[in-house]
Order: sequence, then structure tokens, then C-alpha cells
Amino acid sequence: MDLSYPIGKFTWPKAVAAEERRRLIGEIAAAPARLRDAVEGLDERQLDTPYREGGWTVRQVVHHVADSHMNSFIRFRLALTEQEPAIAAYDQDKWAGLADSRKAPAETSLRLLESLHRRWVAMLESLEEGDFARTFRHPELGVLRLDSNLALYAWHGRHHAAHITGLRERMGWKQTGTTRTPSAASNSL
Repeated sequence: MDLSYPIGKFTWPKAVAAEERRRLIGEIAAAPARLRDAVEGLDERQLDTPYREGGWTVRQVVHHVADSHMNSFIRFRLALTEQEPAIAAYDQDKWAGLADSRKAPAETSLRLLESLHRRWVAMLESLEEGDFARTFRHPELGVLRLDSNLALYAWHGRHHAAHITGLRERMGWKQTGTTRTPSAASNSL
């Protein structure tokens, strides 16, 4: 198994059908609980263990998901309110190397994700069919549709949770978390 891509590499769809979008929005809704369950019960030493040789620590992965999903949420909002806005890329490795990503409690980003995803899902559920065809311009990836970006971030949440659960399995760290439903997770704050 490729430890970098435990659920496989992402494949960009050209467009996403309405039924598939509903499933993807459900994935966005479930992502915070999935990540919380992945780290549930880990101690500080375990949180500071890289998920693979040369990879980020579990703590950095949690903070990265928050960083990345905040950026995506803002990109959605820009695309919905501007005509094909140019968005800024960021160096995720440099962000993961900042002190807060290396040392801040994982709980900080877990709570942030719960609130962010609650708001993101509310926005996504309010969109009309044509809104998902709106675009933004990424400096490295070119023009991206919102429905394709939705697919990316549904994958992204599963991808990083799998980094952590895969590490737990390899290390024999017992999984103590219980899977929450998106509605249960959204009512927990």
C-alpha cells in the first residue's frame, strides 16, 4: 500500500451529477467526525508521530486539514461572488512547519473543522444547480469548477483520516473513537 495515498490518488471529474453532489456534501459533513474519530485517544507522543517516514506528524495532519479546508471554503465563496476569481496558492509544507501546526493542540483544529464544515455544508446545500459550474482560477491547476473542487475536498478529508487510521493500525494503537453521524457531530458544539 502507498502510505502517501492510502485511499488512492484523486481523479478530477469534469462535472459532477446532482446525486453525486449530494453524496459529496455528505462526505464534507462527515469529515470532522471522521478526523476526530481517527485521533480519539491518542497521547501527545502519538500525535507527534509521523504517519509515514518523512511525512507530517498526526498533529500536523489535523492542522493541515483545517488550513486546507478553510482555504477551500473561501475559494467557494470567492467563486460564488466573483467572475472566475484568481485565488492564491499556499505552500502546505511551509504551513505545516509553522509552530502552531507543530505544537498547538489538535483539539483546536478539530473544533474549528466542526464549525467550518457546519457552515460550509449550509452554504453547499443552498446552492442552485448552476452554482456548481462556477469557477475559480488556481495558479498551478488552472480553471476549476466548484463541483470538481467539492469532489476534491470530500476525498481530502477521507485521505487524511486514512493517514491516521493507517498509522494506528500499523502501530497497534487501539482505536477508541466511535463513529459519529454527521448530524450527531453537528449537534455536539
